[in-house]
Amino acid sequence: MEAVTDELVVACNGMIGREVFTANDREANFYMIGSMGLASSIGLGAAMCRPDKRVLVIDGDGNVLMGAGALASVAAEAPKNLLHVVLDNEAHGSTGGQRTISNRVPLEAMARGAGYRSAERVDAAELADRLPAFLKGDGPAMLLVKVEPGNMQGIARVSHTPPEIARRFARALQA
Repeated sequence: MEAVTDELVVACNGMIGREVFTANDREANFYMIGSMGLASSIGLGAAMCRPDKRVLVIDGDGNVLMGAGALASVAAEAPKNLLHVVLDNEAHGSTGGQRTISNRVPLEAMARGAGYRSAERVDAAELADRLPAFLKGDGPAMLLVKVEPGNMQGIARVSHTPPEIARRFARALQA
């Protein structure tokens, strides 16, 4: 979130959304609450609604696997302003660390196969160096970041209600 400037941000449900909320809550952030696998679909709608604004989807491997069909929808529409960061810890971090299958199913290859303009994998240590160029590139693009399992300590729950989140994001879409 330190690299985010004026992008619209759609954060997946669970710990990732909570971390985004804790790091930098703002009206231009849409937090998925209780709906897994839909962040890229919401991001696609925002990108189509506002082709003049960059849309950053921050997702997790479990969420991408849950809504894998959305990769094809994003690729078919091919919005140049949609960027998709996937934090892959090979686990469902919000529900106790149950393993996903992302260690056997390379999500960046799924995105390329669906038709994303680009999709690459980096280690967490490379993120700070790679992210600025990624945020300036054309989409649809995926940057899969391999991260260690575990959750950030002391993160808050999203305190906005779903209707509040929708109203705030609608204002940001219209700005």
